[in-house]
Amino acid sequence: MMGLSGGLPYTKDILHVGIIPMLECTILLFHQQLPPFVFKPLQRKDLPALPLISSWGGVSAAVSKTAAAPIERVKLLIQNQDEMIKTGRLSEPYKGIADCFKRTMKDEGVVSLWRGNTANVIRYFPTQALNFAFKDYFKRLFNFKKDRDGYWKWFAGNLASGGAAGASSLLFVYSLDYARTRLANDAKAAKKGGERQFNGLVDVYRKTLKSDGIAGLYRGFNISCVGIIVYRGLYFGMYDSLKPVLLTGDLQDSFFASFALGWLITNGAGLASYPIDTVRRRMMMTSGEAVKYKSSLDAFSQILKNEGAKSLFKGAGANILRAIAGAGVLAGYDKLQLIVFGKKYGSGGA
Repeated sequence: MMGLSGGLPYTKDILHVGIIPMLECTILLFHQQLPPFVFKPLQRKDLPALPLISSWGGVSAAVSKTAAAPIERVKLLIQNQDEMIKTGRLSEPYKGIADCFKRTMKDEGVVSLWRGNTANVIRYFPTQALNFAFKDYFKRLFNFKKDRDGYWKWFAGNLASGGAAGASSLLFVYSLDYARTRLANDAKAAKKGGERQFNGLVDVYRKTLKSDGIAGLYRGFNISCVGIIVYRGLYFGMYDSLKPVLLTGDLQDSFFASFALGWLITNGAGLASYPIDTVRRRMMMTSGEAVKYKSSLDAFSQILKNEGAKSLFKGAGANILRAIAGAGVLAGYDKLQLIVFGKKYGSGGA
């Protein structure tokens, strides 16, 4: 897939050839037009509340991600099992979610279900800070008003600002997502003496940098930008746009209505971008291996040719269950602010 940088092949010595030209074009096109990137000045009355909002939002996210970590690892194992079989790190395919849970606990123990969760929790904090900072910035770029420009322009502006915010923040946290993916898929090798490939988060960085350089940490980055625009665009844009339209009257402050809307949006966004997520994670799995995909388009075509379209959606069922945690953060964070402060300062996100 061409992606944002032309779908150029990955190499050991460079991150992506297409990234620099892309950035240069962006600077040339928007140098005079873009508003300065500054945070909105804080009102004095808001200052006492902000540390509490930030800390509670972080704790809420950490708890929800830790609670969902077992199903998250199962989702990643099922999603990437064909890549693991090719490299001899899985003896036979999983038969489903229950079989994956059973085999993982039997071979590695119950605690192993949280493998990779530390990297995922760490990744949350810079991701959310960047997402919401960039979101406000891009909202100023797409400054559509519902009353002035009409609903659909306003909706498209929300969609665009959410997608651009997610794609911009991805550059800073991608290596943590890569490390989380490798740790979660690091099952005890069936054909390699039952040994793990990585000893921990730092070991993932050390071995990947040694074998593939920085490019290894960013393998799949281009197609991830496409996926993050689709997912985050729907996640942020649809929630912000549909909530004031659908959740009105008695439903406005309903936790369950907000939760249901968040769950549906999280699932819709996840399913729409799931094939892209599969391709990028399958590309991540080839770092340190002798055989790599030439590009995201090559990965997509090989998966379709050798495994069928169904393989692109492996783990999607577990992903739907995992989305409950994401919806809970959205709805719970809004409700928490109402209870404690009597008003909402913005979505907590997931």
